[in-house]
Amino acid sequence: MAFLSGPAAVLFLVSRVLFGAVMAFMGLNHVLNVDQMTPYAEMKGVPAPRFSVLFSGGMLLAGGLGIAAGAFPVLAAGAVAGFLLVATPTMHDFWAAPEEDQQDEMSSFLKNLVVLGASVAFLAVGGLAWPFAVGVGLF
Repeated sequence: MAFLSGPAAVLFLVSRVLFGAVMAFMGLNHVLNVDQMTPYAEMKGVPAPRFSVLFSGGMLLAGGLGIAAGAFPVLAAGAVAGFLLVATPTMHDFWAAPEEDQQDEMSSFLKNLVVLGASVAFLAVGGLAWPFAVGVGLF
């Protein structure tokens, strides 16, 4: 039995698809633009920057698609949350940025915190049966 029904189930589906599609798009962007993103990751001191961009892109792509489809929801939401836990303070360290970049970095940091909150919420309900989900990997 799904934990939601009626209009709430439809709203949950809409939120899953919107959230998941954006995460998947961001992941695809990492993969397709790895050459443009790698120097920024290198500048931020990320180890193995090219691999890290591709790996994080894969996490976002797989996580986003999983959340949208309701497939392996714990793994999907965990992938997105894991990415954000590492990337947020690493890539958007506004406290260490030059003064002219601090506002942009703080905005990105705060945006990532909001997205992290949403991914943790999906993770929290990942063990329940999601309405309109493909229904695999409920663990």
